[in-house]
Amino acid sequence: MTINTDALIIGAGPAGLFQVFELGLLGIKADLVDTLSAPGGQCAWLYPDKPIYDIPAVPVCTGAELVANLMKQIEPFQPTFHLGEELVELKAVADGGFTASTSEGKQFLAKTVFIAAGVGSFQPRRVHVDGADALEGTQIHYHVKDPGIFAGKRLAIFGGGDSALDWALALGPKAAALTLVHRRDEYRAAPASVALLKERAGRGEVRLVEEANPTALRMDGSLMTGVEVTTKSGTSEVLDVDHVLVFYGLSPKLGPIANWGLEFNKKAIAVDTEKFQSNIPGVFAIGDICDYPGKKKLILSGFHEAALAAFAAKAIVEPGKKVHLQYTTTSPLMQKRLGVAGEQ
Repeated sequence: MTINTDALIIGAGPAGLFQVFELGLLGIKADLVDTLSAPGGQCAWLYPDKPIYDIPAVPVCTGAELVANLMKQIEPFQPTFHLGEELVELKAVADGGFTASTSEGKQFLAKTVFIAAGVGSFQPRRVHVDGADALEGTQIHYHVKDPGIFAGKRLAIFGGGDSALDWALALGPKAAALTLVHRRDEYRAAPASVALLKERAGRGEVRLVEEANPTALRMDGSLMTGVEVTTKSGTSEVLDVDHVLVFYGLSPKLGPIANWGLEFNKKAIAVDTEKFQSNIPGVFAIGDICDYPGKKKLILSGFHEAALAAFAAKAIVEPGKKVHLQYTTTSPLMQKRLGVAGEQ
């Protein structure tokens, strides 16, 4: 079955989410495809709890709060998300539009395409231990969907960055036992977080195993009961665990985008600054994935790019129809689309 859509957005980070909003104001419904299992891109995966200070009219918000607000903002437009999927093929159709397919076999026929893929397709850096792949999502986790499932459980967290330490601090008081394993003795996290973690370790509330890596799993049938870790000196021990959380970071890869005939400047898609359109008419690129003279990789730049790209797409989706600039403060049509008509 082919999914027909006016706009296919690749990437559900802040730029991709705001693209939904700008398209929605113009009456264009969108589908979004993202390799990650939840919306938000880098904001949600790399720094959900870190403050952001350069969003206009928002003095400070965390990455998670920014994503939550964007998701609330686009609610009236009811976009369709296709998460945990990678867009693997994109081809122009002779009479206009594009066919596209995902890694899960979904087929799209889109009038316009927006690439908002950040620095590429993000994939979690996985733990390379025999049998780990089969446990992904059940006992081995690369992203926390529901912290509640870890309450009262024996946990091991691998990593030494902000995400690893933030979750160790958050889950430690609720877990039956928690061990953080880091391959170094220095951490790539906020100094305050490092100090607090070491303070808790000194009180025996969590355990730190440094300069060590996982080397094997201990299994009871299909159930993981422990994980073996080995230090640089060659000393091994088995940690009794119910769950393992891995925060080795995300690996950005350009992926299939490189094969679609787009023009690149280094690893970014070259676009114009009138429409933020690529060398392929109808394919737009916004956010960190695009490049043009003077480009700055800022969230607010992506928002601006999304607005102009939406107006350009309107002319493709509804050819021959004049696009009038309207304002949400005064336009009854836009207020109707936003679901706030009559509230003024």
